[in-house]
Amino acid sequence: MVVKQFVVLRCISFEIPFLYLKNMSTIGKEYLDTAIRRLKYYKHLSEQAFDQLEEKDFHFQPSTESNSVAVIIQHVAGNMLSRWTDFLTSDGEKEWRQRDNEFEIHNYTKQQLIDLWEKGWTCFLNTLQSLNEEDLLRIVYIRKEPLTVIDAINRQLAHYPHHIGQILYVGKIIRNESWKSLSIPKGHSENYNTIEKIKDPAKKY
Repeated sequence: MVVKQFVVLRCISFEIPFLYLKNMSTIGKEYLDTAIRRLKYYKHLSEQAFDQLEEKDFHFQPSTESNSVAVIIQHVAGNMLSRWTDFLTSDGEKEWRQRDNEFEIHNYTKQQLIDLWEKGWTCFLNTLQSLNEEDLLRIVYIRKEPLTVIDAINRQLAHYPHHIGQILYVGKIIRNESWKSLSIPKGHSENYNTIEKIKDPAKKY
């Protein structure tokens, strides 16, 4: 009797994940799809921050060793264009990239910076969306060092949100009390957990 109950409980406990797995095509495709969704979410977060910033805010530098939002945009876009142009067939650190120049002050306008940001993301997302699961274990190179396509994607899943977090932090410093929260506002966690809506914002993409 105990054994029968145990079997029933096991069936019930695994029913939901089993149904979920049945709807998945392959692990490789699921990995690519979820990576793209997460990255689109972070892109949208940064753009919500840009909407709250005035032209001069993009060039605000919290300290001498800190980067302005403008410099972060220059760096991330430069990295994306270098890493994801001819991703499978050429080294990710292109000879034409001028990385040090990405950290120089260029006094670009807000629109120029947003255009540069979009150019980098378009290159990145177009390349990601062109990949298939057979590509994931292929070897690519960054600065002549080999790594799998999976690792190259994971590397940027950590790198780009790292800088987007910096953008949001600088934005909060600038806007202070007028900053519009891009996550769950303070004191509203319990209410957020009970409302009828998708809780994970990345699932919208």
